[in-house]
Amino acid sequence: MISMNFANSRASLLALIAGIAAISLATAQTNPLPKRVTQPTPEKVVAEHLAAFNACDWNRLMAQFPDDVEFFSPNGEVVKGRQALGQMFAKVVKPPSEGGTCGLKVTAEHTFVVGEVVNVQWRADAPFLAEPYRGADAYETKDGLMAAQVTTFDASALKMKH
Repeated sequence: MISMNFANSRASLLALIAGIAAISLATAQTNPLPKRVTQPTPEKVVAEHLAAFNACDWNRLMAQFPDDVEFFSPNGEVVKGRQALGQMFAKVVKPPSEGGTCGLKVTAEHTFVVGEVVNVQWRADAPFLAEPYRGADAYETKDGLMAAQVTTFDASALKMKH
């Protein structure tokens, strides 16, 4: 009986250690957040964002946002704060097989700047897509960072190859 309890305790301890390791790995991409990198113009903020997204580079993406950033998605979803946005983008910068969009290349097709807001109509292509996906974003910049983003992107609407 004692050896059975020891085996159960050991298995429980190993499961606990594995769980802690999995949580640590999952949060490693969001903690700590990278140092911010400002850009000289609103257009360069957006160019860096698109380049970082296309490179599937979490650190470059997160270097663009202030602490009080807000990210507006379809269906009324809003992500508030740099930490929460970091967690969201940690899911995005995974391969499609893991629910992410790595490999997606976004190309601006039309840009219209109003003050420090850069509005972009774009096309997304990828080898895993059956057809291009089109959408639009409004990027509100402030002090060389991305203060807010409104997007029409809906990953569930991507038409994947079978």
